[in-house]
Amino acid sequence: MEHSTKSIREKAVEDVETLGASARNQLTGTDEDFGGTEARLKLEKKLLRKLDMRMSILIVIYILNYIDRNNASAARLRGFEADLKLEGTQFATILSILYVGYILMQIPSNMLLNYIGKPSLYLPTCMMIWGMISCLTGVTTNFVGALLTRFFLGFVEAAFFPGALFLISKWYTRKELGLRTALLSCGSLISNAFGSLIASGILDGMQGKLGHSAWRWLFYIEGALTIFAAFCAIFILPDFPSTSWRWLSPEEVLLAERRMAEDAGVGDEGETESRGQLHSLISAVTDWKVWWLALALTSMVIFLSFNAYFPTLAATLGYNRTVTLLLCAPPWVFATIVAFVVCKHSDIAQDRFWHIAGPLTFGLVGCIIAISTTHIAARYVSLFLMAQSYAGFIVFLTWISNSFPRPPSKRAVALALINAFSQLGNVAGSYVWPSTWGPSYRNSYAICIATNGLTIVMCFIFKKHLEALNRREEVKENEDGLPQGFRYTS
Repeated sequence: MEHSTKSIREKAVEDVETLGASARNQLTGTDEDFGGTEARLKLEKKLLRKLDMRMSILIVIYILNYIDRNNASAARLRGFEADLKLEGTQFATILSILYVGYILMQIPSNMLLNYIGKPSLYLPTCMMIWGMISCLTGVTTNFVGALLTRFFLGFVEAAFFPGALFLISKWYTRKELGLRTALLSCGSLISNAFGSLIASGILDGMQGKLGHSAWRWLFYIEGALTIFAAFCAIFILPDFPSTSWRWLSPEEVLLAERRMAEDAGVGDEGETESRGQLHSLISAVTDWKVWWLALALTSMVIFLSFNAYFPTLAATLGYNRTVTLLLCAPPWVFATIVAFVVCKHSDIAQDRFWHIAGPLTFGLVGCIIAISTTHIAARYVSLFLMAQSYAGFIVFLTWISNSFPRPPSKRAVALALINAFSQLGNVAGSYVWPSTWGPSYRNSYAICIATNGLTIVMCFIFKKHLEALNRREEVKENEDGLPQGFRYTS
């Protein structure tokens, strides 16, 4: 814990001493390198416009990522359990086993991604593999077969989300990161809306085609879409600033690296290789802040476990399969809009905690409504309130990147470790909604209320800790007569 008690300025000085000459030049350069302040602003707008266009493919990938992960819940409505002869908690086990592979692979994957420096090849390759595995789920005939495909699906899918978070954190500053993380994460929300609509069409129209059940076609079609999108992503997805020469001019590459050096207070690329991958792994594992955020996110993920059972919860309204799947879409469209607005305002206000606590509180209200009544309209409103709480989840992901600004190799490990550990919440969450607790699911909602409240309390404590670090740094700067340096966003 000695590492966390050092002043931010002292850590910055230590880190700068490890940089090469080129990294120090990036940090101490002036706008004259780009033709003056006005010319730099124009170049920066051009850079962000080009970058945003390429990064937008991540939203498409994330939509397909979540569709491939959650299509078992939709297939459940059309004979998935009956055809595979699943009994007891076997369906829940099929859902939860995905996160075993997902947890095991995230940290090695992000370390490998940072070392290779070529996300445009690494991420699409992983995507093609998980698309093929998703297709193979459609040919399984028993519990063991489904279990194996879901395990390996999670193993390969683990590369994408922490890798995508790390990739955008390598390009965007703190003031830009919240909105971009929101746009990325909105892919998961949109996938819940469009995934239900797509599943509704496939499950209704493909039953018996070529002798296959509709739920098998669901895995075939959605897996094929993933493979196609992965092929396109190879030519669109950017690499890191130091390895992106195909579509950027030398001046734009310099500006991209300079922006990140100025934002963190120290050079970015030089730090990545200065002490090696093992040092970054040890640094992340021994930082208590990593584990605190990991526990907070795990608690939040258990609360958000209703996502995997959303069609089941919507089915408690009493409508048929098709209407149930269609009713799943509006809450997630609403959640996407809320997430965009909340994350945008979080960037403007440079606040994270209140933008996490707000959506979670409304989600808490949704659980209380659901646990209190069986009235159809009220329970449907509760689904809207629960879905919008994902805005807090997205802001939390941004907070992680802000809380570990340097070195980038440590940030890569921290993002992967926190996200991987939090998947234990998905494993536990798979068993929070047993059919024996339906249709009221009172016990399930009670668990969600408890984990939601715990998350808010832990985030509040973390906010106070960051504020204390900022005050300590301010006192240090005033005593030494230094200009204002880096500040944590709380």
